[in-house]
Amino acid sequence: MIQNKFIWADLSSYSPNKTKRFYEEVFNWKYYDNNYYLTAYKGNQEVVGLYQTPEMFQKMKMPSFWMSYIQVESVVETVNKAKELGGVIELIDLKNPIGGVALIRDNLGAGFTIYEGNSLNSRTKSEPNTLIYNELQVSNIEKAVEFYQKLFSWKVEWNSKFSVTIYCNKTNEEIASIRQLDDSIRGKYEYWVCTFGVENLDKTINKIKKNQGIIVFNEDDKIMCSDGSEAFFYIQEI
Repeated sequence: MIQNKFIWADLSSYSPNKTKRFYEEVFNWKYYDNNYYLTAYKGNQEVVGLYQTPEMFQKMKMPSFWMSYIQVESVVETVNKAKELGGVIELIDLKNPIGGVALIRDNLGAGFTIYEGNSLNSRTKSEPNTLIYNELQVSNIEKAVEFYQKLFSWKVEWNSKFSVTIYCNKTNEEIASIRQLDDSIRGKYEYWVCTFGVENLDKTINKIKKNQGIIVFNEDDKIMCSDGSEAFFYIQEI
């Protein structure tokens, strides 16, 4: 049974070859090219994807970004519900070889991809150099929570006026969080951020700096970073 959980992430990059080298050095991933879509592996395990930023997004001057994927029972039903809730459908592809996908922007503009199929499944709970968590950073948390609760039936626990933890409604497993942040911290976009687990924060920070990445800010047990473009992600020691 599909549980509306996060299962994959990929990166849209203006310079895939340069970006590939960065993540190979920082996370020891090895990329394989498959018809213009690069899949990163940790050993024999698929971990993330990488692709050239589409021309339509380049014309819109969209920055490079990490995209979070949520597995659903039905792309068509989820798309229709998202429209009713004020979401915008940027792309829908029901004939993709790996399964149906759709890129949706929520009612605040944050993008995420829904996926109908069983080929993608790379998020872990505590494996180094893998995707371990997802967080939505927004300007209006109440509006965001209402959208996602109605779309995915997620359970929500309010931690404060500006922060919630999200649980899968079928397993009660913690799967994500939503935080309201000031524009001066978040920037002008609303977005889902990926967190990657690492064995040693200091060593990973050194690798990021050595490969022209940027340490944006330290946030308790995790650190927001950039690969040198505008693609941001967290690292967290596990």
